[in-house]
Amino acid sequence: MAQKITLSIPDMLHERLKEWRDSFNFSKMFQDAVTDAIQKKEEFQKRFSQEFDMSEVVKRLQKEKQAWVRQFYRLGRKEGEKWGKSAHFEDLLYVLHIPDTYELVQDSRLKDYFDNTMGKYGVDRFTIGGSADHKKMFLDGWINGVKEFWNQVKESL
Repeated sequence: MAQKITLSIPDMLHERLKEWRDSFNFSKMFQDAVTDAIQKKEEFQKRFSQEFDMSEVVKRLQKEKQAWVRQFYRLGRKEGEKWGKSAHFEDLLYVLHIPDTYELVQDSRLKDYFDNTMGKYGVDRFTIGGSADHKKMFLDGWINGVKEFWNQVKESL
């Protein structure tokens, strides 16, 4: 038994279809095109599920995520050192005495700086499922960069 469906097509295509209605079996053409598209999708899904061991895929993605998160630490550390070199003495002391590094991004003195800096690296764009490991790593790297700079200069001050 055949089922009927309704399709929407642009007016221009409908006009052309009317011209050629006697030359083509549009119902058969549609059936063939849809059958072919569905077969391709099913073959892709079958191939994908057969060719990859999902536990291996997950392990690979976990390794890639760890490397990706470490990259944000390195970027943060570099930016922290750079900030430390240009910061005023009072701002350095202020940052070094903030008890919660992760609050720095909301601090009124530093919010604009972090919005710009983190935006430059796309830190806020890549949050997955509420996880912000890379953002924390960026901030950990940043504060460590500031502290490393401070440790290099504090004895000379």
